Amino acid sequence: MRAVQYRPSIPRFVLARLLGKRFPVTALPLRLERVPAPEPPAGWVRVRVRLAGVCGSDLALLYGKNSPRLSPFFSFPAVLGHEILGEVAGSRVVVNPLLACRERGLEPCPACREGEEGRCVNVARGALAPGMLGFHRELPGGWSEMVVAHPARLYPVPDRVPDERAVFAEPFAVVVRGVRLAFEGGFPRRVLMVGAGTIGLLAVRALRLLGFTGEVHVIARRPHQAEFARRMGADRVHAGLAEAAQAGGSERYRAVFGYTAWRGGFDAVVDAAGSASSLEQASWMVREGGTILLLGAPGVMVHDFAPYWFREVRLVGSYVYAARDFRDAVEMLVEAEGLEVLLTHTFPLHAWPEALRTAVRHRGVKVAFAPGGARRRVML
Repeated sequence: MRAVQYRPSIPRFVLARLLGKRFPVTALPLRLERVPAPEPPAGWVRVRVRLAGVCGSDLALLYGKNSPRLSPFFSFPAVLGHEILGEVAGSRVVVNPLLACRERGLEPCPACREGEEGRCVNVARGALAPGMLGFHRELPGGWSEMVVAHPARLYPVPDRVPDERAVFAEPFAVVVRGVRLAFEGGFPRRVLMVGAGTIGLLAVRALRLLGFTGEVHVIARRPHQAEFARRMGADRVHAGLAEAAQAGGSERYRAVFGYTAWRGGFDAVVDAAGSASSLEQASWMVREGGTILLLGAPGVMVHDFAPYWFREVRLVGSYVYAARDFRDAVEMLVEAEGLEVLLTHTFPLHAWPEALRTAVRHRGVKVAFAPGGARRRVML
């Protein structure tokens, strides 16, 4: 079968880390290859891929943003792609890509016993190589024609949900989980979203579907992101930090060496970008005693932690999900009409350079591969 394979290269990793998104897409350690169709382990099933998303964490890997300390928990070379909509025996399913104790043939660890497979301590142990689908050397991810999965990791797609919405199931589960973790004690009055890419826009919609009725503010740098933010349920969209600070009631103070400090702000801020600049913005735009939810995939960065200490700010990180979050996210897709507009581009596998170029240059919102389908572009 055809698959887009990632083969790690330390020189290319270093160059991509230094050059960032100026590093040429065609120089990335990716190639379209012919690989054997995967053989499912006993009790598993084959899933024909219909759509597979390009995630920010995929780009973080390719451009050297990920923390090297996470390397023991993934395995390469790998066929990337963990946002997977597929088909089994003619029925549509979405795939939970986690490979926890059950899939690894191990007794449940404390986290798995509690239903918290996203916190499984055995992701680098057992019968399988480290990692999850899309970051695994033995089991291909969705940037291919076929994957294999444990039946318990498959969720039927409701009939009323089109493919273009269903492909968001995995990242939607990420934001549902994060919102629940950050606001388990109750919703705040006002939330600021820093970043209006896929995760930020999905988080706006998830907040509304989970019952948040307060104000949602979004910082969006591009006009099409601003428009989508409003369509997802944002009350106000801001072009930058200064505008958001004014709306949030933050008071600015001059500090030495040209720095700026702030008092006041939003009850909660969601960092949906995971960059050094977005986390800095979040840490100063949240009010004293407020909460920051880190949903964007962070890497190694220099960060000033003074606001957390000086202003008693709570930082909540959220990476994946529990099975109940994934199940609930799939069910919520029925109510999430219009979410499909965020899938702005699809590409066949052989057009992977163009697909990644589109994602890297923010020409749309969500980019996905359609192994058996045609190229698609939504006019922005």
